[in-house]
Amino acid sequence: MSTQRTSDSALVDREMAQRAIELALPILEASTRDERINQGGFMHVVVMDPARTPMNASFEEAILHEQSIGGRREDWDADYAGFARAKARISWLHGRDSFHVQTAEPYRLRPGDTTLWGSVCLDGIVVAVSGGEAEFDEAFSGMVAMLLRALAKQSLRQRPRELFFS
Repeated sequence: MSTQRTSDSALVDREMAQRAIELALPILEASTRDERINQGGFMHVVVMDPARTPMNASFEEAILHEQSIGGRREDWDADYAGFARAKARISWLHGRDSFHVQTAEPYRLRPGDTTLWGSVCLDGIVVAVSGGEAEFDEAFSGMVAMLLRALAKQSLRQRPRELFFS
């Protein structure tokens, strides 16, 4: 499954989010075949629009791109998309990695919030992965977020500054 939405960011768009996942894909796909990391063989990635925050958008409106990895969705043994979205929501609402919110600031959790972790908030870039062990979901989320940040920096370097000051 792949869902794409438009972006409010001047630099980050759905194609860039998809490219960040594509760059990480060899590792993500390999991890779905490693039972020490991922017993189900499936994974779902959610990337949030860094320009859409709880102040200016609903959670659904802020989802920039989603992608499933590792086989047909009909074969999933759990709702990895739902888990990834729930993790993304925690990081998006609080501007922190889900592990941090759940371990250091559990008083911020609301009724119905997930107790799963594995999402990151890197300089306002929120990415969540679900499907593997939590520590690897977090690592893969961080990898995609770092790649997205690198692609945004590259785009800024290649684009005229007038784009932002028109």
